[in-house]
Amino acid sequence: MDFLASIFSVFNSIDFNIIFQLTCVALIMISGPVVIFLLAARGGDL
Repeated sequence: MDFLASIFSVFNSIDFNIIFQLTCVALIMISGPVVIFLLAARGGDL
């Protein structure tokens, strides 16, 4: 039973808000070069 309690305490200590915010920032930063690449690949016509 202590094993399950230790697993739940690990999940309880993770701050999912920070993980979600960092994931959103990473997606926003990656989307810029992707749009530029798509524009260049299609000859400037998006």
